[in-house]
Amino acid sequence: MALAEDAEIRHTVSKSETMDLEGVRVFLRVAELSSFTKAAEQLGLSKSRASLRVRALEDELGSHLFQRTTRAVRLTPDGEQLLARARRLMADADEISAMFQAPSTLRGRVRVELPINLARDVIIPRLPDFIAAHPHLDVVLGTSDRRVDVVREGFDCVLRIGELHDSGLVARRLGRLAMANYASAGYARKHGVPKTLGDLDRHYVVHYSQSLDGEPVFEHREGARWIERPMRALVTVNNADAYEAACAAGLGIIQTPRWPRREPLVESGLLVEVLPDHTCKPMPVSLLHAHGKNVPKRVRAVMTWLENVVAEFL
Repeated sequence: MALAEDAEIRHTVSKSETMDLEGVRVFLRVAELSSFTKAAEQLGLSKSRASLRVRALEDELGSHLFQRTTRAVRLTPDGEQLLARARRLMADADEISAMFQAPSTLRGRVRVELPINLARDVIIPRLPDFIAAHPHLDVVLGTSDRRVDVVREGFDCVLRIGELHDSGLVARRLGRLAMANYASAGYARKHGVPKTLGDLDRHYVVHYSQSLDGEPVFEHREGARWIERPMRALVTVNNADAYEAACAAGLGIIQTPRWPRREPLVESGLLVEVLPDHTCKPMPVSLLHAHGKNVPKRVRAVMTWLENVVAEFL
């Protein structure tokens, strides 16, 4: 069975090498937006023209790529198989086209995945200047705290906060985020402010877990080791926005990067820094990609810009 599936994938891929590039471009946009109407609007086509492009591609491949209903457009298994390869095919086509443009002109789409807080507070505020300098680039930002599959989901590069566990990706360490412990003023009024590690026995943390499991802890350094002290938690969350919101609501202490935007909150008394001499391990910030040594110019430009922006922040 596996051999048959491999043969089918190779057959589809071999056809993709010679398929109509404009059809592939429409296919990608429909797949990303889950809508023929939205894809057509972005590409400057009529909906019927976009549908014809995709149908012609399906006829060429001899396979249905989308399941179409009156309420949704979803990729078929064959469409899923084609998606990652089609992204690479269009990236190569854009790179070839860029070779014959003016040296300063960068064209094509770059897909980037960013952590929520880093995107909101650091990257996106600086993005207008970058886009103004490269108006022909199509920058697509994904923002989440989950560990995306870089290759399968078609990202050109990702910024990661935390230790790395990916294999097969090229990674560059950009620096480390200093950490701090915070509680809301409301929490401090109700529960007090811990002065020693022993005081934590009477306190709560907001438990952060991407998988919404595990046990809540308070991490701190003890000699040369980092210790995870068991804690109680009233709530468990799985993303940075919810983590901060739970803290603001008085649901517990959080251990989080020392973002500049929190300083005014501390100065105003809305946020209280807790146990400043017992913070958790600084969190590494890394930039990763799956292009190996052949990084397209447009991707290199975005990565260089990201490195510079993050370097200023760190």
